[in-house]
Amino acid sequence: MADDIALMPLGSSSSSIKLPVEIIENEKNPSFIRGIHTSFWRVGLFLTAYMGVGTICFYLLRNQMSGRKTNGFLDAIYFCAVTMTTVGYGDLVPSTVLSKLLACALVFTGMALVGFILSNAADHLVEKQKILLVKALHSKNNAGPDVIEAKYKCLIVLSVLLVMIVTGTIFFVKVEKFDLVDAFYCVCSTITTLGYGDKSFSTKGGRVFAVFWILTATIVLAQLFLYLAEMYTERRQRKLVKWVLEGKMTRRDLEIADIDNDGVVGPAEFAIYKLKEMGKISHEDVLLVMKEFDGFDFDQS
Repeated sequence: MADDIALMPLGSSSSSIKLPVEIIENEKNPSFIRGIHTSFWRVGLFLTAYMGVGTICFYLLRNQMSGRKTNGFLDAIYFCAVTMTTVGYGDLVPSTVLSKLLACALVFTGMALVGFILSNAADHLVEKQKILLVKALHSKNNAGPDVIEAKYKCLIVLSVLLVMIVTGTIFFVKVEKFDLVDAFYCVCSTITTLGYGDKSFSTKGGRVFAVFWILTATIVLAQLFLYLAEMYTERRQRKLVKWVLEGKMTRRDLEIADIDNDGVVGPAEFAIYKLKEMGKISHEDVLLVMKEFDGFDFDQS
């Protein structure tokens, strides 16, 4: 049987389904781009709502907070930022039953929001992988444009992070009057959300700066890790694609690729075999897709 196996020309598949107009239109504007754009808007709205509600609540309970205080409204929004990022300096803490319960609700909500942000970041990485295979198939070089782009993104975000570190260190020295080592130590413990609490923002100007700086610095650090993961994933995917595409097809491989055992390997069967080899799909995935196709092709035409 293996000697009779042949590759059918592209477009010779015996069954096909006419694509509805809406599917063709969606190809012009990929849904994952719209989905990512919408997710970023939702993240922004949730973050704004979280900070707004938390600030109002703790402003109303400002007399039930203990620690180093500056301004009621400023302390409230500063406490929200420190809680959401799980820095938790300890320079401002709830001191009554009501404020403690509210802090518990705020920290869990903040962690859920951070999880939502990370989930959207993970979705972005997964969607990136979906189009990576097609791009890799059209690129012969290991260091293709996507890998170069990922390197540039990492360098840009790393540069921004270094600027945030330098800015924070200078601010601690000039405004909070720390020595250089303590300033750098506080910056590092903050952006990594370690927050020992022995050093923190205690002035009005410092807390105004902290609200924006803490949120920005922690997000930039998370973004750097995301881009590093993306760059590693792209390199790994390209190596796998190259290995599969450059691997020599044997007679046994063609026999395995012949799903319907008719002695002929069509373009669809060949593509499915290669995708399996790349680890993009499994045999169970193929069976589920074929079952859905049979549901469309109800008259076997």
